Amino acid sequence: MNFPLYFSKKIAFSKDNKNNLSRVIVFIGRLSVALGVIVSLITISTGVGSKKAIKERMADFSGHISVKSKQSNNSYNSSILSNDGLLLDKIKALPDVASTQKYVAVSGILRNEHNFAGIIFKGVGKDFDSARFRKFLVAGHAPVITEQGFNNGICISQKIATDLHLKIKDSIVAIFSKENQSPLYRKFEVVGIYKTDIKMIDDLFVIGGINHARKIQGMKDAEIGGIDIFLKNINNIDDDTPKIDELVGYKNYTVKATDEYPQIMDFIAIFDTNIALIITIMLVVVIINIIMVLLILIIERTNSIGMLKTLGATNGQIRMIFINYTLMIMIPGLVFGNLIGLAFLFIQKYFGIITLNPENYYISVVPVEINLIQIVSISLGILIVSGISLVLPSYLISKISPVKAIKYN
Repeated sequence: MNFPLYFSKKIAFSKDNKNNLSRVIVFIGRLSVALGVIVSLITISTGVGSKKAIKERMADFSGHISVKSKQSNNSYNSSILSNDGLLLDKIKALPDVASTQKYVAVSGILRNEHNFAGIIFKGVGKDFDSARFRKFLVAGHAPVITEQGFNNGICISQKIATDLHLKIKDSIVAIFSKENQSPLYRKFEVVGIYKTDIKMIDDLFVIGGINHARKIQGMKDAEIGGIDIFLKNINNIDDDTPKIDELVGYKNYTVKATDEYPQIMDFIAIFDTNIALIITIMLVVVIINIIMVLLILIIERTNSIGMLKTLGATNGQIRMIFINYTLMIMIPGLVFGNLIGLAFLFIQKYFGIITLNPENYYISVVPVEINLIQIVSISLGILIVSGISLVLPSYLISKISPVKAIKYN
């Protein structure tokens, strides 16, 4: 029989072994553990959820990986994508690739009697992933592209619609200019309004038919300016990019969505620092409170320590009794902390009670990512770190004399 564990259970689950002081101390210890678990769960789940949501919004709009011509020179206006060495069928056959879509981009201006807005007209083809785009729509629908003739329907952002006082079915004139040429005017009909909450996208992009963009750029019918590649899992983007880069030809190159908007990635990196800092602070608070609980329990049970030593128990056995006892006191705090924390997270996940300013945070609702491994790891981590932290203060027991302890009152 494991004597320290057996004795710990006896005193931990006895109903008659707690005076008023120990009840208060035990309550404080459990409360600190519960708060530590709640704050840690919320911090990790919302932090990881925010990182994932922002990355997915960037990638679902413009592709996880884009293939561009090296002649484009980072311009908003697409250059013709070279077919030399471009193995699109092999790219589509990669296990992590979900879909691809071709496009041609050209910069221009939308103008009406109310205002004007600088835009990037992204012309997409019949392979446009409208189902993936649908999550961004706030009104209307995505342009229906057949690549037969010129489709005049466009989808603009809510920001552009507000600035230009546009609504569904309104007409708007776009102006495109090319070097040494007269401006080109095109009249479009607004068929959809979208919102990504990412300022760099919502301020600029207009989705329309690829043939308009080809005409403006002087491209032939089969020529394109780039390819958006959508992956099944954005977490594989760093591993998949080199594989795709080998299949695009030497005249083209690949760019990750996470590299297209470095300022957003810098913002996302802050989440890792905040998560680590908050969890560290909460862990320190929990450890301090649990050590306090242990020391007060030792002082309160000085007579019992003397009696155990008189009966032959070693200092090591008695230390383990009190460490086990303290850890058992923590268990209700862990249970209630997980229940309350998970309840809050599920409410936020399905009802979106807490909102954010998208201009500052790139998302309008606090997202939640619930991961069972992370939940279990938090509780186990608190238990293990607390157990290790209790070892040193438990050595106070070895300083207690059996004779003086039995006389202690």
